[in-house]
Amino acid sequence: MSKKGNKDSQRSDTLQKVKEFKDNFKKEGDHLVQDVFPAKILELEELYQSMTKSRLADIHVDLNIPCPDPILYTNNVSGDEPAGKKRKFENDDHNDVSGTKVMVLPNGPAPCNKKLVVIAEKLKPLIRDLMDHTNMLKMWIAFLIPKIEDGNNFGVSVQEETMGEARQVETEAASYLDQVSRYFISRAKLISKVAKYPHIDDYRQAVRELDEKEYVSLRLICCEVRNHYASLHDLVLKNIDKIKKPRSANADSLIY
Repeated sequence: MSKKGNKDSQRSDTLQKVKEFKDNFKKEGDHLVQDVFPAKILELEELYQSMTKSRLADIHVDLNIPCPDPILYTNNVSGDEPAGKKRKFENDDHNDVSGTKVMVLPNGPAPCNKKLVVIAEKLKPLIRDLMDHTNMLKMWIAFLIPKIEDGNNFGVSVQEETMGEARQVETEAASYLDQVSRYFISRAKLISKVAKYPHIDDYRQAVRELDEKEYVSLRLICCEVRNHYASLHDLVLKNIDKIKKPRSANADSLIY
């Protein structure tokens, strides 16, 4: 066989594989809307109902950073205190502004909030699934868009509107993952403040407030992910005829 024949054969095989890929994608997209979306809605609803507001009281954990006993300075009445050491005591108020240099925590590492970690680990795969499913939904609709022609484009506009909604959901889902990672960074900074200033209860309270805020945020994320699945499922089913067949056969016959 000539080089041209081999090239034509390879091109034909490639086009056939691409066609099979598109056909499989169309089947998977239909399964996604009909079966996967409803299952995800029910799964997220069950998780959301388990995250009740009453659990806020049990969301706190011990920081494992003890508050040390205060250091008491006594006046030297004998007068034999070295001048250098006396000046150091006199300037202690000024030196304490920088806090305590933390070399090691006496009771071991300060743990993260395991209760929130468990919830976050349940939510993150669901968020990633939402991103993958919205991307698949966009491609499914893109393969259903007919060739560009004049007139009878209402069905195409419905397809483009649905794709735009899926694109927006995908962007919001990515921001949810970023929000989870920012919580751990913020909490770590507060924990370092507690270690450096163990006598200041406001920093400890700030950690508790941050944990409560994150629990509410995770609960809201769960609700939003569920709502995104429900709204996309509802939007596609209501317009399924226009999405699958954007141009009706009757309208096509009128054009010609």
